[in-house]
Parts: sequence; C-alpha cells; structure tokens
Amino acid sequence: MAEQPADTSDQPAPGLRIVVAEDEALIRLDLAEMLTEAGHEVVGQASDGEQAVAMAREHSPDVVVMDIKMPGVDGISAAEVLGREGIAPVVMLTAFSDRTLVERARDAGVMSYVVKPFSAHDVLPALDIARARWQERKALEDEVADLGERFETRKRLDRAKGLLMQQLRLSEADAFRWIQKAAMDRRLSMREVADAVIAGMPDKK
Repeated sequence: MAEQPADTSDQPAPGLRIVVAEDEALIRLDLAEMLTEAGHEVVGQASDGEQAVAMAREHSPDVVVMDIKMPGVDGISAAEVLGREGIAPVVMLTAFSDRTLVERARDAGVMSYVVKPFSAHDVLPALDIARARWQERKALEDEVADLGERFETRKRLDRAKGLLMQQLRLSEADAFRWIQKAAMDRRLSMREVADAVIAGMPDKK
C-alpha cells in the first residue's frame, strides 16, 4: 500500500516574506510582531489597499495579509489586482463573517481568510493554506489555457479533493499534491485524474 503523505495543514510555512495591510495601526503592528515572532519577514506595512498593491509590486512577497475594509481601495479590490497580475496570494482579515463578503473575496482570488479577533493559531495556518491554494491555481493555469475549461476543471478538482480528504484523511494541500503526482506519474491531465477519482470513490454524504 502506498504511504500517505503526512497531514501538514496545521503547520505554517516557515520563513515567508509578507506584506501586511491594515488601516488600524495597533492591529497592524501587533500582526507584524506576531508574524516576525513566528519566523517570517514583514517586508512592508500598508494602511490601505493602494499602498498594499504598490508594496506587493515592489517586494514580490510570498503572501499579502490584508484587511477587507480599508479606506480608498479596499482589500477585495486590492486582492483582485494582485490575483490578476499574479503577484502573491492574499490572506484576508475581516471582522465580518458575512457570506456575501466571503464570496466576493473568493471571487477576487483571496486564498484564505481569518475572522477578527484572531490569534497566531488562526493566522499562521492560513498562510500555509493560501500558499498551497496559490500554487494549485498556478499549476491549473499552466495546464489549462481556456478560462471556461479552467473553471470546469477547478470544479472537478475541488470535488475530487473533497473525496480524497474524506476517504484518505488528507489535508486539502495533500489531496491536490496526490492528484498532481498521479497526473505526472500516469502522464494524464489533472482533470483526467480528478474524473477517475470521482468515478472510483463513492461520495458519502
């Protein structure tokens, strides 16, 4: 039996270069200190979305941690720019658990979000999730050029990942790596592997 990869979903990625964007100075400073104490490097601190985009363009960080509500250019609009330009994944901070905001953030390309008030236990794993989803997005873009096909492939990948997470007890990142490795080993597309997973595993409700 093939050895399953270890579940690393709760382990933050070490040594990331991060831009922090938060209009409340105390929260911004606390967050920067939290990230630095965890071994990351805060390469820029912004108080609005426009500054965040400019700093991200300048520093090419690994992750941008950004508040959703900021003056001028808000976090969702800034995240859209960063995603469109392929600069960096975004972890969104929000005091709101409103579904509409979450959906807007997702559609803008936000890779992960954290609801205030938060602690290191909330923020650090979100960095790893955002990085993993960003890498997945890049891999999908490399494989599928057509936007419509990419959307359909994304839906099938998400369903296949859910089945693998349920059946093999994998993290989301490990489920994607399982599909990616299977595609490489068998010289198939990730969509073909996802379809095989969906066909071969019962979707238990």
